[in-house]
Amino acid sequence: MNVAVLGAGAWGTALASHAAARQPTRLWARDPQQAAQMRALGRNPRYLAEVALPSALEVGSDLDAALAHAADGLVVVATPMAALAEMLQRIGNRAARLVWLSKGFGQPGGRLGHEVARDLGYTRPFGVLSGPSFALEVARGQPTALVAASSDPALASAVVDALHGAALRIYTSSDPVGVEVGGAVKNVLAIATGIADGMQLGLNARAALVTRGLAEMTRLGVALGARPATFMGLSGLGDLVLTATGDLSRNRQVGIALAGGRRLSEILADLGHVAEGVSSAPMVLRRARDLGVEMPITEAVVRVLDGAVNPADALDELMQREVRAEG
Repeated sequence: MNVAVLGAGAWGTALASHAAARQPTRLWARDPQQAAQMRALGRNPRYLAEVALPSALEVGSDLDAALAHAADGLVVVATPMAALAEMLQRIGNRAARLVWLSKGFGQPGGRLGHEVARDLGYTRPFGVLSGPSFALEVARGQPTALVAASSDPALASAVVDALHGAALRIYTSSDPVGVEVGGAVKNVLAIATGIADGMQLGLNARAALVTRGLAEMTRLGVALGARPATFMGLSGLGDLVLTATGDLSRNRQVGIALAGGRRLSEILADLGHVAEGVSSAPMVLRRARDLGVEMPITEAVVRVLDGAVNPADALDELMQREVRAEG
């Protein structure tokens, strides 16, 4: 099955490198200079310099050629959430099967990926590929498990056929809403956990944040039409634990830096990569409020990101909340 991966960031490069060992694969880079540099060096010096690209992987900046390559195969959109709508418009109906790796709530209105596709009138089979996955580990061939979610079972099965291998295990799900909510909200909660770790609050506090954060994620997901059980799986609890505790997590790094008193603009400038939780946090909170869903940890993160409160005061507000039953 021919595969085209659209987006040559760290995650797109890692997945394309994995796919190239199994299927004829093309990686599309928006920047022609980046594509030329990757071909010349045999690696992605901008986003994944540590790992050599497989010789079988084709890298280019011609989107039409990439889509033609995978016209009857699988197209994987590996752009940040902010670029998903644009990519879907450019792809049109030229992909027989399409999934995206994008995680977050996009503008306008805080839409999830499936809502973006629906609003654009996208009619071909589509879904989301998500789960606990640092790009560097996937590129190194370290064991990873993901979930392919779609309302079209044939599409989810095709993703398994294209990408499942010895080092990358692909599960399927018929709950794309739940998988997308998990992938979006975990980034916000990772910022909260990073703040707690940066303040050296201890492992008890980290465990409490992860657990209560999972409850917030589940409440929002169910209100949006997801199944509760999805949040106990790879795209929920699995991705939350990885992103909240792993040192490679950019969202966690943002939280740690905020706890150290640094300004958000400086943190993001130094990061050099997209931290989806920063842009997703206010949209998660907006969707929650519209649905009457209480998300106190998310609200605290938004206030810290906005500079309305410092991390210590945000912690005090959370700890002083009214006592209630856990469920």
